[in-house]
Amino acid sequence: MILAASSPTKHLFVTGGVASSLGKGLTASSLGRLLKSRGLRVTMQKLDPYLNVDPGTMNPFQHGEVFVTNDGAETDLDIGHYERFLDVDLGQHANVTTGQVYSCVIAKERRGDYLGDTVQVIPHITNEIKERIRAMAGPGVDIAITEIGGTVGDIESLPFLEAARQVRHDIGRDNCFFLHVSLVPYIGPSGELKTKPTQHSVAALRSIGITPDAVVCRADRDIPDSIKRKISLMCDVDDEAVVAAVDAPSIYDIPKVLHSEGLDAYVVRRLSLPFRDVDWTRWDQLLQQVHHPDEEVTIALVGKYIDLPDAYLSVAEALRAGGFHHSARVKLRWVASDDCQTPDGAAAHLHDVDAVCVPGGFGVRGIEGKVGALRYAREQKIPTLGLCLGLQCMVIEFARHVAGLPEAGSTEFDPSAAQPVIATMAEQLDIVKGDGDMGGTMRLGLYSAELVPGSQVATAYGVGRVEERHRHRYEVNNKYRGDLEAAGLVFSGLSPDRELIEYVELPPTVHPYYVATQAHPELRSRPTRPHPLFSGLVAAAIERQRELRLPVDESGLRRVAAEIAD
Repeated sequence: MILAASSPTKHLFVTGGVASSLGKGLTASSLGRLLKSRGLRVTMQKLDPYLNVDPGTMNPFQHGEVFVTNDGAETDLDIGHYERFLDVDLGQHANVTTGQVYSCVIAKERRGDYLGDTVQVIPHITNEIKERIRAMAGPGVDIAITEIGGTVGDIESLPFLEAARQVRHDIGRDNCFFLHVSLVPYIGPSGELKTKPTQHSVAALRSIGITPDAVVCRADRDIPDSIKRKISLMCDVDDEAVVAAVDAPSIYDIPKVLHSEGLDAYVVRRLSLPFRDVDWTRWDQLLQQVHHPDEEVTIALVGKYIDLPDAYLSVAEALRAGGFHHSARVKLRWVASDDCQTPDGAAAHLHDVDAVCVPGGFGVRGIEGKVGALRYAREQKIPTLGLCLGLQCMVIEFARHVAGLPEAGSTEFDPSAAQPVIATMAEQLDIVKGDGDMGGTMRLGLYSAELVPGSQVATAYGVGRVEERHRHRYEVNNKYRGDLEAAGLVFSGLSPDRELIEYVELPPTVHPYYVATQAHPELRSRPTRPHPLFSGLVAAAIERQRELRLPVDESGLRRVAAEIAD
C-alpha cells in the first residue's frame, strides 16, 4: 500500500565528511529502501562535482562502471545502487555533474538568456543546480533523496552545497533534511574511537550555512552511547539523530542497521511524513538467501579491469542476485583476461570453476585472453554468459575455431581485419573516424529484441520479446551470419527489424549453457528480482556441480574433469 503525503515533495540531502568512499551512496540507498518500505514514494539523485559532462568517457580504473539508464544516460555507479535498492528505473535527471551544469549555463549565456548579466557561480550556477534538484519533485513523489558527491571541504562541491542550502531556504526547513555521513576512526595504540574528525567535518558544513539534522557515524566497531552523546552535543544534533553505521557482513544488511538505530523513524517524524511500520517481507526473504544459502558455486569473472572491482559492480551484483534466486552463494573469482590468452593459462584459472562470465569493455587489450577463456569454457562445457563485448568475443572465438574463419576479428581492434565478423555499426562510422564527439554517442538505452521460440534465452525470459539496456558501437557483421549459423551458432535474438543480432547461443544438445547478449542485462537486475540470464547461469552452474561432484567425497566439490586434466 502506498501512503501519499498531502504536502509537497520533501527533500533529503546526503553529504559526506572526513574521507571519501564512506558509503554515502549505500547509506542513501538503504534509507530510501526503508522509506519506500513504509509506503512512501521515493526517488533519488546524485550530484557529481567533476567537470566531465558524464562518466561515459572516463577510465573505469578511475571511476568504476558506467551505469546506463533506460533513457540512455551514462551515469555514476551509485545510480545502480539506487535502482537495485529501490527497485525502480531512474532516468537522466538522476545524475547531475558540474560539467552538465556549466555547459548549460554557458550555452544560455551565448543565447542571451541572461539579458546582459554578469554570469557568476551565485546565482547562475546555483540556480541551474537548484532547477535540477527540484526537477525530481512532483505530485508522485513524497521524498527526493539527493546525494552530494565528494567530501565537505572540497572546493568542487561548494556550488552544490550552496544550492542545497538555498533549496532549504526556498521550500522551508520543515520540508528539508540534511543527513551527514562521517567517519569515526579507531586509533589502535590508544584503543579509542575519535570524534574530532566528525566534529571538524560538521563545523565545516556549518560554516557554509548547513546544520545537519542527523549524523551517520561510520565505524569498524560498535560505537558506545557515550561517544554518540558527545557527537550529539558537539555537533548540535538530537541524541536520537546520531546513528551508528558499523561495517555490515553484506550491503543488504545496511537497511536493518539504519532501522535498528531509528534513522528512518526520525526522518519520518522530522519531515511530518505519513507514518507506517516497515514492511520487511521481501527484504527478510532476501537476507535469508544472502546469509543462509543451500549451495555455493564459483563463477569466474574474466575481465580487463579486475584490479578495480567497481568497474564490474552491476555484473557482480547481478551474479550474486542470480545466486539468491537459487538459495546459492556465488563466490566470484576475478580473472584477468590477459591470463587466459594461452590454453594452459585458461585451464589454470578456469578448470575448477562452475561457470564463467565475460563482461563488456573497450579496446584491444585483453581481447585474446577473453577469446581464450571462451574457447576453454566452450570446449569444457562450462556454463558461460557473455555480455556486450563478451558476445563479440564469443562470436570471434566460434568463427575462428569452429566456423573455419581463422582470421576472424573486429574492426574495433583491427580496422583492416581480413574477416571482420564484428563490424562498426553504420551510424557510428563517422564517430569512429573522428568526425564526431565520442561522449554520449553510442547506441545507448533501452532497445527491444525478438527471441527465437524454444531457444535458451526465450526459455530463460519466458517471453518472446524483451527490452534491455545497451552501450556499444559495434555489432555482429551480417555478412558472416550464414557461415556462423551453418557452423552451429544460434542467433537466438534479433532486433525487431531483423538487422542487429542481440543474442547468440549454442543449442543445449551441444553445451549446457553457452549464451551471450549484446545488451547489458546486469543493469536491470535487482536483488529481490534477479535477471533471468544470470539466474539461468547460476542454475546451470549448480547442475554442473552436482553432475561432476565426486561421489566418494561430496563435500570436496571437485570436478571429475579437473582430476582427469591433472
